[in-house]
Amino acid sequence: MKKIAIYSLLFFGMFCVPSVVFAQNEPNDVVVIDDGFEDLFYEAIQQKSMENYDKAIEALQKGKAIEPENPVIYFELGKNYLAQKKYKEAYDNFEKAAKMDPKNRWALVGMYDVCYETRDYNAAIPLVEKLIKFKEDYKEDLTSLYMNTQQFDKALELINELNARFGKTEKRELYKADILKDAKYQSAEKFNLLDQIKKFPKDESNYIALIYMYSQSNQEEKALEIAQKLEREIPTSDWAQVSLFKFHLNNNDGDNAVKAMNIVFQSKKIDSKIKHRMLNEFLIFTKNNPKYEPDFDKAISYFDNDKEIKVAKEIGKFYYSKADWDKAINYFEMYLKNNQEDIDTQQLLLQAYTEKSAFILVAKKADDLSQLFPTQPQFYYYAGLANNQLKNYKKAADILESGLDFVLDDMALETNFNIQLGEAYTGLGDANKKEKYFAKADELIKKQKK
Repeated sequence: MKKIAIYSLLFFGMFCVPSVVFAQNEPNDVVVIDDGFEDLFYEAIQQKSMENYDKAIEALQKGKAIEPENPVIYFELGKNYLAQKKYKEAYDNFEKAAKMDPKNRWALVGMYDVCYETRDYNAAIPLVEKLIKFKEDYKEDLTSLYMNTQQFDKALELINELNARFGKTEKRELYKADILKDAKYQSAEKFNLLDQIKKFPKDESNYIALIYMYSQSNQEEKALEIAQKLEREIPTSDWAQVSLFKFHLNNNDGDNAVKAMNIVFQSKKIDSKIKHRMLNEFLIFTKNNPKYEPDFDKAISYFDNDKEIKVAKEIGKFYYSKADWDKAINYFEMYLKNNQEDIDTQQLLLQAYTEKSAFILVAKKADDLSQLFPTQPQFYYYAGLANNQLKNYKKAADILESGLDFVLDDMALETNFNIQLGEAYTGLGDANKKEKYFAKADELIKKQKK
């Protein structure tokens, strides 16, 4: 909670220092009454400016003895005690000043300062309610106090009032989002949003908030109804297309779904999480409607610079898990064009090639990768495996023996290296080395079973 910063002037408002009284009889007959108050008061101000709070308080106490009904004395005492973090003394003096001069807000501000610093937010609320009568800006403070005291119903009501009168702010919207995580407040907010849409039909933000709330509570028909209303009122709205996209998919209308999707993906207004969800939904739709695969591939290009989620990679992994090797290869290759250093994805691509028995491709790509990443044993393994399948046994043996040196703490990979070396030396007719490597592979397999 950030409190409004309001600072008092030296004599704060109408508080005054009646230290010099003039009595006028005749033109030359002027009597000055000097009771020492003025000197004490300004001594206190001077000492406070030098942060000599004890001396300031001492001077003020002497001044209080002279003018005990002067509210400025108590206000200044409050400020000095507050600077010393003597909160009770500060509050008591501010309170006395406020009682003496109830039309002046600065003593209330002082009491509020004390409550704020001591985090006594419940005690601060009635003070701020009084301050609002002086200055409406304090309603922002009251919103924060309601949030801190978990009076969310009052906070939501006040947020909606301020939004309607002055427009939304980031801080209030964050508060509102936090409140609406609790379902019990959502019903009232839906009515509020419907009312706002009726009053302000050209304000896109109310439609968006309501569409989101309906979607979160699985009220898709109502979300669509609001999206369609938004499209009628604001035909250029990108947000209307989010729900219309879902509507078109449900109606198996791929052409209009693609149009809506492309509008959304080009929009800078719409959150990337919503775009990712739409892409996943279109992926499922495309599986059953393969004629839209070109549209799907085009859609992926919108995410090329997405730093949060590597979309083409994730789609490749999806197809990989389904053993759809052609599509997995397509999306891995798409992703790796700009991400060659992603070793895990390179391995997935090599394995997908292997599943397709594309050994010429495996041999070439794995050999190139072993040159780029000379300490990564997996690339030597795939190069050796592919050359074995191509009957290039000598090359396979050389590559595998080179790569085996880089295998560390990976028993499964070491086993596979030894199996492929056994295969290579079988092809070369070297029975001794064949037996050596197959025996080592058997030994490693037994260890893994323990």
